[in-house]
Amino acid sequence: MNSYNITQRNMNYKNRTKYFFFMIMMCIFLVGCGVIPQNNQKGNNVNGDKPESQKNILDLSGQNLKRVPNEVFEKTNLEELDLSDNEIEGAIQAEVRHLTKLRVLDLSNNKMTGLPAEVGQLHYLEELNLSNNEFTGLPYELGNLKKLKILDISGNSYSELDLNRIQEQLPVGVSIVR
Repeated sequence: MNSYNITQRNMNYKNRTKYFFFMIMMCIFLVGCGVIPQNNQKGNNVNGDKPESQKNILDLSGQNLKRVPNEVFEKTNLEELDLSDNEIEGAIQAEVRHLTKLRVLDLSNNKMTGLPAEVGQLHYLEELNLSNNEFTGLPYELGNLKKLKILDISGNSYSELDLNRIQEQLPVGVSIVR
C-alpha cells in the first residue's frame, strides 16, 4: 500500500466521523427545538397522549352556527369537538352518538335548552362542557359516562334532582363545575 491510499482512507474516516457526529448533533438540536417530535414507538408522547398534530380535533367555535352541520357526525374518529361560542338552539342532533371516540365535547356559550340522551353513549368522553347555555334539565344518561373527569354545567338552570341522580351513577372523583 502506498502512503497516498493510507492518507486518503484516514481522511475519509475522519470526514465520515465528523459527518456522523454532525448528524447526531443536528438530531439532538431538532428534537430539542420540537421540530422532530419525541415519540415512543406508538407515536405517543411520554404521558401516553398523542401529539397535538395526531389528534383528531375539530374546532367550530365562534362560527355563529345555529345547528351542528350533519357532516360533523360522519367524522367518527373525532377525539375533540369544540362547538363553543355559537348560536346553537334546542339540542344537538342525536347523531352525536356516532362520535364514539370523542374524549372532549365543548358546547359552552350557546343557546341550548336540551341535550339528547345519546350523549350517554359516548363511552370515552372525559370532558363535557355545557356551561352558559339555557339548560333546565339534564338527561339521566349522562350517568353512563364512566370515563368522565370534568362536567361543567355552570351558568345553567338545571334541576338539582336531575344532577343528584346523574352524580350517583358517575365515577367517584368527577369534577362537577356548578
